[in-house]
Amino acid sequence: MDDPVAQRLAANVKQLRLARSFTQEQLARISGVPRATWANLESGAANPTVSVLLKVAAALQVSVEELLAAPRATARRFAAGELRRRKRGDVELRQLLPDPIPGTMIERMELPPRARMSGVPHMPGTREYLTAERGEIELVVAGTKFLLGEGDVVVFRGDQNHSYRNPTSKTSVAYSVVILAPAAAEAPPR
Repeated sequence: MDDPVAQRLAANVKQLRLARSFTQEQLARISGVPRATWANLESGAANPTVSVLLKVAAALQVSVEELLAAPRATARRFAAGELRRRKRGDVELRQLLPDPIPGTMIERMELPPRARMSGVPHMPGTREYLTAERGEIELVVAGTKFLLGEGDVVVFRGDQNHSYRNPTSKTSVAYSVVILAPAAAEAPPR
């Protein structure tokens, strides 16, 4: 007879792993839990210790309760107001990922006319991808200036001094995707 708790755990672990686009091997490295244990968890054959459950929950950035609960719907709508917003000067930043994905940050940047914002250099090895959706964005990376028009993308090392500016008289919108350095991405959540 199948254990319903083990089956819920298996379904949740697999769904959460796939939703985050991780392999079992990647999560094994991040969590310190052997890959074979991940396979057993996903098959429903595991009888994990509390320590293993805590490591798995931390790696997937969910609570232990969520791992053991009835599986959630595979899709959920988040209203714009539910996503974290912040202002840096005149620039509004909005997170686009309601559930954190280790090592990845994606933000929408809305720059009013002539607004400027300095970027914060990340850990060495971090990559940033910036694309302009509307208007123009002037990006300065380590003294080199790039002018992005709609649809343009600049890829740069995120550990350098950088800044963003809207050189126009209309609001500009850009998206920033930051892929953190592996050491920073694999650090356990605090």
